[in-house]
Amino acid sequence: MGKRIVIALGGNALGNNLPEQMIAVKQTAKAIVDLIEEGHEVIIAHGNGPQVGMIQKAMAELTRSEPEKYIPCPLSVCVAMSQGYIGYDLQNALREELLDRGINKGVATVLTQVEVDPEDKAFQNPTKPIGAFMTKEEADKLVAERGYNVIEDAGRGYRRVVASPKPQSIIEIQSIRDMVAAGLVVVACGGGGIPVYKTEGHHLKGAAAVIDKDFASCVLAQQVEADTLIILTAVEKVAINFGKPDEKWLDELTPDEARKYIGEGHFAPGSMLPKVQAAVEFAESAPGRSALITLLEKAKDGVAGKTGTAIHQ
Repeated sequence: MGKRIVIALGGNALGNNLPEQMIAVKQTAKAIVDLIEEGHEVIIAHGNGPQVGMIQKAMAELTRSEPEKYIPCPLSVCVAMSQGYIGYDLQNALREELLDRGINKGVATVLTQVEVDPEDKAFQNPTKPIGAFMTKEEADKLVAERGYNVIEDAGRGYRRVVASPKPQSIIEIQSIRDMVAAGLVVVACGGGGIPVYKTEGHHLKGAAAVIDKDFASCVLAQQVEADTLIILTAVEKVAINFGKPDEKWLDELTPDEARKYIGEGHFAPGSMLPKVQAAVEFAESAPGRSALITLLEKAKDGVAGKTGTAIHQ
């Protein structure tokens, strides 16, 4: 009996620029289609760090060079652009791999909005650097003219920082469910989703924020009633005392064990920590659910219980 699986692709599955991405998605597609060939239903989410940074930088340069002609592009629009740009390559690579194996399945990318809480404390403490480096003069101008938050970044210049609020719900969830029910392979919540919040009536307003793709994938997995959430990263398993002489790789984790290790500071913020937190949240969201953290090329073996770190109650 196949499982319903949400896969959260990390940056190593997509490359850092267009030529790298076109190569990377071919290998990514092979690993995903391995799971589909086993009879599993697969929904795919992905990051967009390098891609949205590239788009943001290009838009900023355009605005800077011709300010009388072009207005600043909202970050939420840049995220939407990145979803289309990545989804285009990813769904084509998946379609090709499926057809090469004689599997007749459609693939669709859903431009996905993710609701955030405008009162989230993250908006009072923006921490996520985005876009190009600037001089102090350029940064001061953006603070004065646009109200941006900026930081000095390790002696390399100034950068804009934005909030990273927790995702609340997927706006297009019914469309995603309908596509999955129709047998499609769905790509959704790219880059953590386009962050939006509700205003008057039914209007959704884009937020100047980025959503962690692991947390967004966790919400997506819950809302499509997945059996398993697979979070793909650069290591085969989760480790405690990582990089130290007493390093220990973990085959399994209970939520309580994970929280203990989190409290002891074993997982780096912005790296393994959100992955473990998202895995725990999903594993505890309903009976029988589990999460897996592993390498892309080990996903099939991980689902079979042969490798990776499984998180379950």
